[in-house]
Amino acid sequence: MREGEEMQDSIDILKERYLTNIKENPDLYIGIELEFPIVNLQGGATDTRVTKELLVRLNSDYGFIVERRDSEGNPIQLKASDSEDRILFEVSYNILEFAFEKAKIIQEVEIRFNHYLDIIQQILRKDHHELQGHGLHPFWKENDNQPVKYPRYQMLMQYLALSEKIGGDFFHRHPDYGSYICGSQVQLDVSRGNFIQVINAFNQIEAAKAYLFANSELITEDFRTKIARDRFWEESMHGLLVENVGVNPYDFKDEEDFFNYLNNTAIFNAEREGDTYYFPPIAAGEYLKQGQIKGYNLSGKESLVSPSVDDFHYHRSYQYQDLTTRGTIEFRSTCAQPLNRTFAPAAFHLGLLVNLEETEAYLKACEFFRLEGRDYKHLRRQYSKNKLTQNEEKNIQKFSYDLLQLAIKGLQKRKMHEEKYLISLY
Repeated sequence: MREGEEMQDSIDILKERYLTNIKENPDLYIGIELEFPIVNLQGGATDTRVTKELLVRLNSDYGFIVERRDSEGNPIQLKASDSEDRILFEVSYNILEFAFEKAKIIQEVEIRFNHYLDIIQQILRKDHHELQGHGLHPFWKENDNQPVKYPRYQMLMQYLALSEKIGGDFFHRHPDYGSYICGSQVQLDVSRGNFIQVINAFNQIEAAKAYLFANSELITEDFRTKIARDRFWEESMHGLLVENVGVNPYDFKDEEDFFNYLNNTAIFNAEREGDTYYFPPIAAGEYLKQGQIKGYNLSGKESLVSPSVDDFHYHRSYQYQDLTTRGTIEFRSTCAQPLNRTFAPAAFHLGLLVNLEETEAYLKACEFFRLEGRDYKHLRRQYSKNKLTQNEEKNIQKFSYDLLQLAIKGLQKRKMHEEKYLISLY
């Protein structure tokens, strides 16, 4: 603790961080973030000169505003001139992210996405590159997987590389995975009254989401899964504290139960005098009890860091149903989808949220859990395997089909024709 700071209760700090912006009766907005690999059409490594030039061109010829530059002056985050949409590099110069301003209906986002995509593909194809719909960069092995030269990304990659220092069988051999995995995330507004129900319901259906949206198979490895990103997250520094990442092992009884669980998630970085430090993960509940923590800055220099309440500002768990500081739940277990199915995950989550009561009633009594039990973590793993048995295939198809029907019903209630985005899943 820094001098003069009272020992505050970590759960109170977490509650203040995550509950402040939750509204009692929020309007339902949709926040969509999409990540895509930039792929060299001639095979082999993505040419990062081409990708950096893309953002320069979007700025100079199409009026996008530069919001962030890397340490060499290259634009790395742009903002659309007529909206709050952002286009940025995600972790490496090989991955492009679209972060859309919140919208009332999915079509609003789709129209803007198609507009950006047309421009971007035109620019990239002149240099034999394009964006493609994969959850894993197809040439991850050949690529230059260094982080974007920006403190947040450099810190993240150096932190993940601590697994090589620590060693042991727990970790996979790909600490640089952040520079080649791509996700499709959606954020939806929740209320103080329903956020626990939402987290529980969507946590229960991770097996179906694995089945419907798997798109990151690692062909060359013994991972034996269609969702390499699960293993990448869980068997890395992020997964060293098991509560910090992935599927929750059980249903939360109430808010207290949830925050007790969140209290076991990790703090692993801090800022001091403009310098970024990272250190092996410490559970939020233990953090302020530390005397001094041995941390590393971006040039690898070791320093002692005294924990401070302010460091909770950098707390971020990587659970698949993630309560954010914006009064939303971010659903983050879905791989980037083929381009013709880009908005299927958002529609699926939105439909089920709108139809939450019926979804909960279904999940309480459904046959899938009677047959398979309720080890949610295990079920996610089981149903993202490369090969399912005939029986598994039958069980998960029925479960997924029922959930699709519930999602369609929710979207039909909205009368916005958003159910069209789910047709591709049949």
